[in-house]
Amino acid sequence: MPVRTVAIVGAGIAGLTAALAFARKGVAVDMIEKAPALEEVGAGLQSFPNASAVLDKLGVLPALEKLWFEPDRILLVSGSSLKPVSSVPSGTFARQRWHMPHGVLHRATLQSTLLAAVQANPLCRLYLGQQLDAASEADIVAVTGRVPDLVVGADGVWSALRRTVPGAKAPRFSGNMAIRFVLDSATGATVFDPTCVTALLGAKTHIVAYPLREMNAFNLVAILQGGGDARSWFRSMSAWDLTAALAAFSNWNPAIQHLLATAPNPTSWPLFQVADGPWHVGSSTVLIGDAAHAMTPFAAQGAAMAIEDAFELAAFATGTGPLAPALAAFEQHRRARIAKVRARGAFNRFAYHARGPVRVARDIVLSMRPPETLASDLDWLYGYRALDEAPVSTPRH
Repeated sequence: MPVRTVAIVGAGIAGLTAALAFARKGVAVDMIEKAPALEEVGAGLQSFPNASAVLDKLGVLPALEKLWFEPDRILLVSGSSLKPVSSVPSGTFARQRWHMPHGVLHRATLQSTLLAAVQANPLCRLYLGQQLDAASEADIVAVTGRVPDLVVGADGVWSALRRTVPGAKAPRFSGNMAIRFVLDSATGATVFDPTCVTALLGAKTHIVAYPLREMNAFNLVAILQGGGDARSWFRSMSAWDLTAALAAFSNWNPAIQHLLATAPNPTSWPLFQVADGPWHVGSSTVLIGDAAHAMTPFAAQGAAMAIEDAFELAAFATGTGPLAPALAAFEQHRRARIAKVRARGAFNRFAYHARGPVRVARDIVLSMRPPETLASDLDWLYGYRALDEAPVSTPRH
């Protein structure tokens, strides 16, 4: 039986993207969100060409292009000397090589753009302030008034829907934390190139910085070891918290140390991840995004994987055959992609946080490779195009 109605639990980036993807296939969508209002926390994110291609198919890319910034390159820099180590070209190069843009923007900009598209779509209904503790069919019907053909768990790393999937893994602390904050544009430009995404590399630490055009500001995220706290997803940092965390940057350039020490309103984010486990239950429920496979940000692909998941789920789930094998095929297809992205993140973590002789060797190797060659290493990632239809080999009968 074809999917006619879908209930999506969670109205973040994964959920909103899924709503638009299913509506594009003619499916009626009920979105259920526990928050009384959609106010995105966090700071910036990067939309690489693989994600931008999905946003283009959903019709929201033109609105985002008016607001975001397209960096000329991704610049790798020594955190101690501030000397460039290497770079990957972006900007016009990204559009030419991967046929889609690489943009940087605030998370709230992406969420509000997706939300506006959902609210304008007659097939989508949004229910705010609805907490689903068990997320049973009865709970969903009590909110929406109709029985869904499929329930999609897009409710993030602390997913309630994950508890309904036998064998699904609980979140676990990665051993790393993020410090996020936003600088005014003038302050950021005193240290960082305002035309680039800058990744500063150090021993067991790194920082990513880029301009937020729509806010006339700079986004910074510093990654370091420690900081596990399962009681909260994020929290504001006291002066004591920040001072203790900054010990990890004691050998960094003084200009960077000063920026961190004077950071306005920094927040601490323990980085949790979800290990491999089942993502779906028969034909009734499926998880996407962080609910299925939360990962650390070392490949900067968390949002992109959620966007790809959402779009491809709609492709797999809207065929004419049985839904259960379609969801199994979706999980198998996406699991291979996620594993490859995780591996890239693990490699980046090793390379970014290298120290001693390994750091010296890293810098030599990177400096010897032309930027275009480094870009070609990412063709499999940025050149990927999410499927708009399930593969013919998918079991549908």
